[in-house]
Amino acid sequence: MTDKTVKELQQEVDQYIGQFKEGYFSPLAMLARMTEELGELAREVNHYYGEKPKKSSEKENTIEEELGDMLFVLICFANSLHIDLETAHNRVMDKFNTRDKNRWTRIEKLEDNENE
Repeated sequence: MTDKTVKELQQEVDQYIGQFKEGYFSPLAMLARMTEELGELAREVNHYYGEKPKKSSEKENTIEEELGDMLFVLICFANSLHIDLETAHNRVMDKFNTRDKNRWTRIEKLEDNENE
């Protein structure tokens, strides 16, 4: 497998969905699917890092699989609303790098304080 850009991921999902008459689900259905996938991810995280062990009868999923499912549904959601995820990502990073730039303690500042 080769690395893909976000744009390529969106195009790949769009080509996959485009082969079916049903196309993308409605925004509300997409949100419901995303919520379902988030619940499955939460369940896996709880099994690996929480206090709830997996039952022997439960299917073996991984956090990676569940994150992949979340990513697929997120891309479907974005595509269905004609949202470019690269643009959305750039906007949110700009927000974090401006509005929130002094919100967290930077590693360099920790090192400087340790040397004093």
